[in-house]
Amino acid sequence: MRLLLIEPAIKRVQDLGIWPAAQRPPLPSPESGSFYWLSCERSEFEAQLPAVQALLLQLCGTPLVDLHVSDLLNAHIPSTFDYTSDYDVLLFRRLNPVDSTTKSTPAVQTTPVGYALFDAMLLSVHSADCPVRAHSLQRLLTPAATPEKRAAATRIPPSGADLMLRQVNQMVDDYLNLRRDMARQIDLWQMQLLNPKSRFNDWGQVLQARLGLHQLDEICEDQRAAIQDWIDALEGWDDVHSSPAERRALELLRVRSRDVLEHIERVIHHVHRMEQSAEAAMQMHFSAQSHRANDIMRTLTTLTAIFLPLNLIAAVFGMNFDVLPLVHAEDGFWWAMGAMALIGAVLLIFFWRRRYIEKDSLMGEDE
Repeated sequence: MRLLLIEPAIKRVQDLGIWPAAQRPPLPSPESGSFYWLSCERSEFEAQLPAVQALLLQLCGTPLVDLHVSDLLNAHIPSTFDYTSDYDVLLFRRLNPVDSTTKSTPAVQTTPVGYALFDAMLLSVHSADCPVRAHSLQRLLTPAATPEKRAAATRIPPSGADLMLRQVNQMVDDYLNLRRDMARQIDLWQMQLLNPKSRFNDWGQVLQARLGLHQLDEICEDQRAAIQDWIDALEGWDDVHSSPAERRALELLRVRSRDVLEHIERVIHHVHRMEQSAEAAMQMHFSAQSHRANDIMRTLTTLTAIFLPLNLIAAVFGMNFDVLPLVHAEDGFWWAMGAMALIGAVLLIFFWRRRYIEKDSLMGEDE
């Protein structure tokens, strides 16, 4: 577990190192607006739960209730929001890193990140090797350790709620990146499905992509509901924040919250569009296959109709009768062949003018 003391007033971040330590951290000053960020893995939070509860009681005046502790430890809980009179709890599912070397459609695998937001502390519970946690630690600690980049210290979050929303926004951006990868794969499938010379066999991956889009839609709907509940909860903060600076900070918090909600809605919009594109590509593929089969059957039927009278003439002259017209004539064969050629040509021209057969149908699709 990592404990940081963030002091926005003087633009300083103190890394208190691995927690729990031997010394107790000092109480943050309400006038300075400083707050703590305690980030831990889920296994660490479960193992050090009594110490965490004691720290929350010391710094915030209240521990977590048992129901919220169970939610923070649950690795399968959907995105949700809950609150008490002392703190807020936000569970948000992040996207697991995707292997970019695979050519198949990336699978949608998520892991929850839990936040318990107090006035003086932000408690975050992550999975092992969480990139969101590592990225936030790097952004907070690198400017403070580099004097020549002190201008970057203005990016220090002014409150624990702002830090939480920054991490949530980063998780939503990962979904936008996944959307681009899935859209690129679906576009490739569309070209293959509509190509008459290709034989498409990746139906298993198409089905997996459709299931992944449905799952992504459900995940984003839960995320939107959780952030909307958080925005509704911010409306109750007006009675607590009375000074102009506090009201301005609250308004900036609302703006950032609405921005996160807008990003989630963008993901939902793109997911719906990809679902429609995949469904439309499949319907167009089957329509093209049906049209191709109908065109082939029409061509075969027309050719059969052309050769039917020719077969009839050949069958008549093949009868075992001694007396038949043109059978014993020296030029009877040529008269029969001429009649067959003339009938075949007339029928061919007739069907050609009626557009029952075309040049592409006679030459074949592969030419």
